[in-house]
Amino acid sequence: MANHKSSLKRIRANEKKRIANRYYAKTMRHMLRDFRELTDKVEAEQQLPKLVSTIDRLAKRTIIHKNKAANLKSKCMKKVATL
Repeated sequence: MANHKSSLKRIRANEKKRIANRYYAKTMRHMLRDFRELTDKVEAEQQLPKLVSTIDRLAKRTIIHKNKAANLKSKCMKKVATL
């Protein structure tokens, strides 16, 4: 266990950040799940910009890796194109 006051504070802060990051990642996964279930092209095209924006935001904050973000966006674009 940490002995310094600043180390204890860092542990507390890291735990808060970890929980927040898990929340954002989980929210993005729910958005992806709902997007993948869509069968209407018009609705998918409307939801795509919001989903891409969310994925980019998480990649920018390094909650998810930038390559994973690119792969997810690519798959979503392909889905819209095939509808």
